[in-house]
Amino acid sequence: MVNRIVILGAGESGTGAALLAKAKGFDVFVSDQGSIKEKYKTELRSESISYEEGFHSTNLIINATLIIKSPGIPNKAEIIKLAKSKGIEIIDELEFAFRYLKGKVIGITGTNGKTTTTLLTYHLLKSAGFSVALAGNVGESLARKVAKENHDWYVIEISSYQLDGTVTFCPEIGILLNITPDHLDRYEYKMENYINSKFKLIQNMKGQQHFIYYADDAVTGGEVSKREIEINKLPVSLTDKSTPAHFDGEKMVFNLSGKRFAISQSDTTLKGPHNLINTLSAVTAVFFAGADLDSIKTGLKTFKNAPHRLESVTSINGVEFVNDSKATNVDSVVYALGSYSQPLIWIAGGVDKGNDYNLIKNEVASKVKTLICLGKDNEKLKSFFGPIVNDIKETQTVKELVRIALDAAKAGDVVLLSPACASFDLFKNYEDRGDQFREAVLELKRETEKVRV
Repeated sequence: MVNRIVILGAGESGTGAALLAKAKGFDVFVSDQGSIKEKYKTELRSESISYEEGFHSTNLIINATLIIKSPGIPNKAEIIKLAKSKGIEIIDELEFAFRYLKGKVIGITGTNGKTTTTLLTYHLLKSAGFSVALAGNVGESLARKVAKENHDWYVIEISSYQLDGTVTFCPEIGILLNITPDHLDRYEYKMENYINSKFKLIQNMKGQQHFIYYADDAVTGGEVSKREIEINKLPVSLTDKSTPAHFDGEKMVFNLSGKRFAISQSDTTLKGPHNLINTLSAVTAVFFAGADLDSIKTGLKTFKNAPHRLESVTSINGVEFVNDSKATNVDSVVYALGSYSQPLIWIAGGVDKGNDYNLIKNEVASKVKTLICLGKDNEKLKSFFGPIVNDIKETQTVKELVRIALDAAKAGDVVLLSPACASFDLFKNYEDRGDQFREAVLELKRETEKVRV
């Protein structure tokens, strides 16, 4: 019987696990090698949960009968290796929460697109009147949700790090969107290790549980074809019209459990081919969760995506400004560029991640009339796109950026912030970059309207 639980890491995941463990009557101790945010310390103190920060006290950790670690702590960390040598069971918060969860789970993972798909799936179920909670990498931790109250459904965005620490975790419906190289330093720089991590999503699924996956993705589709997966496989595709959920060139077509229906992307709030994939996946999931078609169609019209993901900020003089600051890699920019047919003023730059710009070379050549580089070091962008884009400018301030963009644009154009790079050279994070962009655009709009009056 587990009676002492030690939690390593006191962020949202660790604090949520501590609250759930306390609610279940365990002796709980929290240890964080870094500093703990004040809001989490307040929560821990209010529940009389002991904690330490700035170091790990080995003697207070290795006497645990169960350790719950933050997904961000790798297995090669010294404290983890020590605990394993003592035979202590080590799991992640997701696994711990699942052991006390009474409802059913829709688990969503993938390198790109999982946040939008998770939010859309949650919104569609909530709009249909379901008792549903949103948890995981978006919103609150699953453990916190389980500690608070019971729901019929839990829609969870799941990273590979979280899946690594699962043992019995088993969604009723699993969605795997795509797998592209990411976080490979965590996986010994072996793509197969990262792939295996993603497929832990379905390791315990069985019988008539549903596995939705994007069949066109080379890695995902290839892996599904060579693995023995004995559950209800539901491929979605933008090209294969034989799949149960696909795009026929005009509409999203669904043929699920003998029910056939179609939905136009224009009847949703999401743009671009990548959001066809996200919508096909989310609609398929909520259909099998029991949502009726009318409520699904209504929910698609009222969905608002998270900020910084192809977020339409406003239009100034007929020029639309779009905040896609979350696009921190080239794969994401592929989706963004594919979402627009209008001429683009493209804003890119920041901390390069070893980007291969050949992936977007043709799209940029056909759509981008002006490239504005926003970063401290723009040489790679300028040298690669110099022969392709006639007009290249650069700046390191957002206020100047939006003015340059408006000057370069004409009515009908789109100003697209989709950086392809991390933000840490000029900003705290991608949210800060997107927030500053949005604020500067709205300020420019107010100035423009004053001049017009």
